[in-house]
Amino acid sequence: MHTKFHLSRRRLLQGSVALASLSLTQVSVQAAAPASGGTATLVLASEPPVLTTIAHTAYNSVYVSPKVTEGLLTYDFDLNPKPLLAREWAISPDGLRYTFRLRPGVKWHDGKPFTSADVAFSIQTIREIHPRGRNTFLNLTAVETPDELTAVLVLSKPAPYLITALAAAETPIVPKHLYEGTKAAENPVNLAPIGTGPFRFKEWVRGSHLVYERNPDYWDKPRPYLDRLIVRFIPDSAARAIAIETGEIDLAPSTPLPYSDLDRIKALPHIGFETQGYQYSNSVSRIEFNLEKDIFKDVRVRRAFAHVIDKKVIFNTVNYGYGSINPGPINPKLTKWYVGDLKTYPVDLKAAEALLDEAGYKRGTGGIRAKLTIDYVPSGEGYARGAEYIRQALSKVGIEVTVRAQDFATYTKRIYTDRDFDFAYEGMSNLFDPTVGVQRLYWSKNFRKGVPFSNGAAYSNPVVDSLLEAAAIEIDPKKRFEQWRDIQRLLVEDLPAIDIASPPEITIYNKRIADHTVGAEGVSGSLAFAYVTSA
Repeated sequence: MHTKFHLSRRRLLQGSVALASLSLTQVSVQAAAPASGGTATLVLASEPPVLTTIAHTAYNSVYVSPKVTEGLLTYDFDLNPKPLLAREWAISPDGLRYTFRLRPGVKWHDGKPFTSADVAFSIQTIREIHPRGRNTFLNLTAVETPDELTAVLVLSKPAPYLITALAAAETPIVPKHLYEGTKAAENPVNLAPIGTGPFRFKEWVRGSHLVYERNPDYWDKPRPYLDRLIVRFIPDSAARAIAIETGEIDLAPSTPLPYSDLDRIKALPHIGFETQGYQYSNSVSRIEFNLEKDIFKDVRVRRAFAHVIDKKVIFNTVNYGYGSINPGPINPKLTKWYVGDLKTYPVDLKAAEALLDEAGYKRGTGGIRAKLTIDYVPSGEGYARGAEYIRQALSKVGIEVTVRAQDFATYTKRIYTDRDFDFAYEGMSNLFDPTVGVQRLYWSKNFRKGVPFSNGAAYSNPVVDSLLEAAAIEIDPKKRFEQWRDIQRLLVEDLPAIDIASPPEITIYNKRIADHTVGAEGVSGSLAFAYVTSA
């Protein structure tokens, strides 16, 4: 018999033992017995380049990977850990050993048994090749496997964020027997995944859709309730809106419609809006400069851009007033670390012109100072519209900007592998803790060509590096806040990126689908609990 009790994250990090034998049935938010059967259709604005997140965090991959590939833990709306592949866990008093007792009898979709060897292999792989893995598992020295159902993470220093970093999309556990001896990032299993999750991969019709089917051997029976999950890719926002209105789409996460349409869509009787289920992501839109380009090596140019680009215009005309304006790199929802009174750059074209002159970029023929290209992330129309506004704004001070569109795979290769860009307008997730979600973007040691969604600016500041590394192991909440306050202050001085806004995060859903959002991961979780109602 296992003891049932809950502990705060602070007590966990102070070394208290967390024994979690609660059945996942207790997560369900509806009292009525769910019905089995039926199909749910989820829509994404862009097609993910891969279907697993072992080596990739491309925006929409997080919505598909957890349907097949699970993590050790899942999380409630307050980011308290709950059991998934790990049924129990304990943290040593010094915070250096995390012991996980794994579920017995779990099998991979190909019939092979799931063991601690899979956990050890996955975490070591993530540490090496995942965009955030180098940060998350920086202090990991070993993963011990004393038996097939026990995995022990051994750290050299405490990691106060680690217990929250083990969700399916963030730290997926993959089958060692299919990945070992291969380049994990290029393994074809990433395109036809095999996991332990509630759904089995069936087919991927490029440019159209994915099909997942119910896993009849899932360890948490009688889940999943759905027989089939279809993921459609509809890049056109008008077509997405029509599909949602007509009932073709059941789940539309992360506000995939023009913000101008939200009030009209919300009024439809069969449509619901869910704002829960984003506690694990906390997105921020930002302009990132390529500091390897001569023009952006000069901070005066970056500050000039900040004096030209009006965040309020993007917030009001692109976001239609949804979300919030960001003074710095941290989403206001991350209240433990957010600092609101940071240095600002008021719109001031004269100041911008003076800074550009001082930097040596004076107006030339036709009043042009420089010709640049902005690349925007192809994930919803907001980024395209934002890039167009940025183009227009910079033209006022003699910066001629070309807006470049491309598909997701081309975009990520251009930014992170080829380094063939001037500046980009993009979205990034702060995630559940800034050491995981924010450090990766500014830590000089995380500038790694070929690794997507890392330090794309190629930013390097030894003082910032030191603070980031100190905050990653600081277990005193007050000291850790002070460290992140200082980091934010330095970043708005250096401006490797201009943080614009936190977009609204809403799941638009057809009311015939219940229990799609049962924890912090929302629709980016497994959907094991989702079911079709009788309505």
